[in-house]
Order: sequence, then C-alpha cells, then structure tokens
Amino acid sequence: MRALLLIALTAMLAASLYYAYGLWVAVEADMPAGLWAAMILGVLFSIVIGAGLMGLVFYSSRRGYDDRASGR
Repeated sequence: MRALLLIALTAMLAASLYYAYGLWVAVEADMPAGLWAAMILGVLFSIVIGAGLMGLVFYSSRRGYDDRASGR
C-alpha cells in the first residue's frame, strides 16, 4: 500500500514538473537582469525569514516559553 502511494505521489510530482516546464518554455518574454536579481533576492529573503521564524518556533518550544504563555 505504501509503495502504491509513493508511486502515485511521484507520478503527480513528475506531471506537475512537466507541466511547469512546458509553461516556462511557452512564455517567450525575456526578463531584464534587474528583474532576475530582484526575483532571486526576494526568494532568498523569503527563505531566510521562513527559516528564522521556524528556528524561533523550535527555540521557544524547547525553552518552555510556550508553556508559560498557555498557562500550564
């Protein structure tokens, strides 16, 4: 049963990547270098902020700050 689920999920991932690649190739608009830089910086900024917030969640959970806030 687990193998069937893994096969189905892998097939859906492959189909979505194939579809995304097809759309990427179909769009024939060139982006200037400034827009590429802005997109890359935006993605990196989002990853850093997300990782930092997740780190704070784990830190808060390990140190017991969540217990104090919930009144336990």
